[in-house]
Amino acid sequence: MPELFVDSVNHWFGDKEILSSVYINCQIGEVVGLLGRNGCGKSTLLKIIFGSVKANFKYLNINNRVYTKGYLSKNLSYLPQDNFIPDQINVLQAIDIFCKKQGAELHQIEFVKNHLNSKFYNLSGGERRFLECLLMIYSNAEYVLLDEPFSQLSPLWVEELKNHIDGAKAYKGFIITDHYYKSILDVSDRIVLLHNRCNYTIPNEADLILHGYLPGRIT
Repeated sequence: MPELFVDSVNHWFGDKEILSSVYINCQIGEVVGLLGRNGCGKSTLLKIIFGSVKANFKYLNINNRVYTKGYLSKNLSYLPQDNFIPDQINVLQAIDIFCKKQGAELHQIEFVKNHLNSKFYNLSGGERRFLECLLMIYSNAEYVLLDEPFSQLSPLWVEELKNHIDGAKAYKGFIITDHYYKSILDVSDRIVLLHNRCNYTIPNEADLILHGYLPGRIT
C-alpha cells in the first residue's frame, strides 16, 4: 500500500535533544493527528519530513523510494505556520500553481469562487489561512502535512476544513498538528503523541491524560 514514513528521527538544538528515534507513518486514505505540548518538536518533525530542516539523522521513505528531503519526491505538500503564498498573486493564480489536478474541486467552493481575482495581500488573516489550507488539501501531492491549519479560523471554517480533509483523504494521506486538539481528534483516524522526545501511539483520550498531555486522572 502507498505510504509515507520517516524512521529513526534524531534532532538536536545545540546541546538539547528534541527528537529521539521518532517514527511516524501515513498511508493514502488516512489522517494522522500529531499532538504534543508546545516545544516538543511537532513543527520541527514536519519540517524535517518536508525537507526545510535537516535532522541529525532520519530515514524517509515515500512510496517505496528513499529521499533526503520530502519535497524532492514532488508528491508532498506542506502548510507551514506562517503565510507562504506570495502577496502579489491572486487566488486563481495560486490554484494554477498548486492544484492543477484538483483545481476544479476548489472552484466549486463558494468562498473560493467569490475571491478568484483577489490578491492575497487584500485578504484578512483568517481568509488567507483558510485559502492556504484549501490549496494544500487539494494540491497535486498525495501526501499533505498541515501545521496549525485551524489557527485564525472561525468555528464555521474549522468545520468546513475538517469536511474537506475528510473528503480528500479518499485519495490522499494527511499528517496534521494543531493546538486545538479536539479538532485533531475529530478529524484523525489515529493519533500520535510526541512526548519526552519520543512518539507514542494513542488509542484513546485517556492515554493523553496518562502521558500528561491533558490534565485529569484515569478513573
